[in-house]
Amino acid sequence: MLILRLPEIKRVLGHRADASVYNAIRAGLFTTGVAIGQRAKGWPDYEAQAIATARVAGKSDAEIRELVQRLHAKRTDPANALAAV
Repeated sequence: MLILRLPEIKRVLGHRADASVYNAIRAGLFTTGVAIGQRAKGWPDYEAQAIATARVAGKSDAEIRELVQRLHAKRTDPANALAAV
């Protein structure tokens, strides 16, 4: 698994501005970042790809919000954490 920083996230999602990514997070349309340092956040690559794929597939905002919730839940599932090792 790769951890992507904001410039890569913008490229994957097609956003031009940092604010558009943060607006999507506030709207529940993108996952929150994970701490990778004291002042640094990143996003697992599979989360960005899953959300981009859902957009391309024409999923509604409600469906993407459900996907975001599932992705957040996956982060806290110990079985998934062990599978990544």
